[in-house]
Amino acid sequence: MKVRLSRSFAVAAVLGVAVHGSAFAKTEACHPTSEKQISALFDRWNDSLKTGDPAKVAANYAPRSILIPTVSNKVRLTVEEKEDYFRHFLENKPVGTIDFRFVVIDCNTAIDAGLYTFKYADGTVVKARYTFTYGWNGHKWLITSHHSSKMPEGD
Repeated sequence: MKVRLSRSFAVAAVLGVAVHGSAFAKTEACHPTSEKQISALFDRWNDSLKTGDPAKVAANYAPRSILIPTVSNKVRLTVEEKEDYFRHFLENKPVGTIDFRFVVIDCNTAIDAGLYTFKYADGTVVKARYTFTYGWNGHKWLITSHHSSKMPEGD
């Protein structure tokens, strides 16, 4: 028996996969936000670094998210992997400052990308490039991806 699907059914099926495959379920309306609010999400993350508690830092990330960190070659996907990374990173007592930022806002998603500097308790300074992507989960903004890499020498 041959089954023919209508075009509208096929489109609905594809859209259903796209919606349910994302980090967050799509909401009916876009959550209003501003560049100032998205920029403040870095401050929230940076303040969690200052606590020295890896669980508080990892709480900024969505359950389905990726961390591609500055000072590790290992990509972190799970909460446990993120906490492990931050446990070691926090030993240096890092404090980050934004040197340059570019923010893009869309419906329930945002990107904050640019350059930042970390200063450690021992005086070490690490300059890096970063990209944070955020998703609105219906209650708050969470990091869905975070990529950070040291600046190349000589630039």
